[in-house]
Amino acid sequence: MRIVDVCAFYTPHGGGVRTYVEQKLAVGPKLGHEIVILAPGDRDEVIERGPNARIITLKSPRFPLDRKYWYFAESAQVHDALDQLRPDFVEATSPWRTASLVADWHGDAPRSLVMHADPLSAYAYRILGPIFSRQTIDRQFSIFWEHLRRNSRRYDMVVCANADLERRLREGGVHATATIPMGIEAGRFSPTHRDEALRARMLAACDLGPDAALMVALGRLAPEKRWPLVIDAVNAASRHAQIGLVMLGEGREQRTILKHIAGNPHVRLFAPERDREAFARIVASADGLVHGCEAETYCMTAAEARASGVPVVVPDAGGAADHAAGGAGLTYTAGDAASAAKAILQIARDRPRPGAVARTIGEHFEDLFASYAMIATGRRRAA
Repeated sequence: MRIVDVCAFYTPHGGGVRTYVEQKLAVGPKLGHEIVILAPGDRDEVIERGPNARIITLKSPRFPLDRKYWYFAESAQVHDALDQLRPDFVEATSPWRTASLVADWHGDAPRSLVMHADPLSAYAYRILGPIFSRQTIDRQFSIFWEHLRRNSRRYDMVVCANADLERRLREGGVHATATIPMGIEAGRFSPTHRDEALRARMLAACDLGPDAALMVALGRLAPEKRWPLVIDAVNAASRHAQIGLVMLGEGREQRTILKHIAGNPHVRLFAPERDREAFARIVASADGLVHGCEAETYCMTAAEARASGVPVVVPDAGGAADHAAGGAGLTYTAGDAASAAKAILQIARDRPRPGAVARTIGEHFEDLFASYAMIATGRRRAA
């Protein structure tokens, strides 16, 4: 099949969507499919990524709130591109305007809406949750819910990466939901990459000796990631045990997070590690991974920690919670620093090394594209 991903939030500057796109471009052709990423950019351009794999950018305005991104300003531009590409299957990978753009296209190819974002959890529930119930918040955001419900009826499938998101969407009246979990890079993460000397150096950077517990926190420095909560939880747990926290990330919240660290020598923020082999050693050398975001659709970093035999401390909501199942870690009450501190302290004291479990990104795409093939076959038979 020729699968066209209309991907409004692709940027060459990094992030989870870019990682997913690069993996799709690598895996899809191996499974016999042609993969085309249709994204906004500074210019009209075709970027070849090998046989049956390419990125096509359409000249578009920069996104005003984050200049690393662009947005599709004209529906005709996207529709003309889809007409020329004549896809066998179309994906919309943003629930915002892109969902409507793809739904409005007059072509007869089947299509899916892939939920790479959980906007209500990332924004509305996080900001308003301390004041209002979720039912009240959902009523106040009824326009967004109706947007999802209306568009979902024009899609053959709404793809979720975790069961919690699928359940909430289904209960909210969203049509044709399905859970297809994502996965991690095959062969990259393993307990065998644990490096005690590296672990000691990271603890020394936190002004602690090798007997202390080393927690890592990985990801974009964005408000929905709740890094201040993670820092507060580690600080609270550190009153009862020696714990160092190494954070790897960059983003618009860097100044806020450094201010929150407030010079604490046991909490260090470093730039992301771009070398994947070195990154795998960092993850495997930790005693635990702690994450603050309850709005993850999958939580790649928690999956990578689990594959490395490293216990996770994650919220009890969203995609991150799935990675604590089966004894692989502990969950805490989402948004509650005191609850997170108790879980961190338990990991710091017990130092568990759970068995490594990993679903690969190849398995994800095998399942996803098999679902697409069934839908396309059903359409042809009906026709």
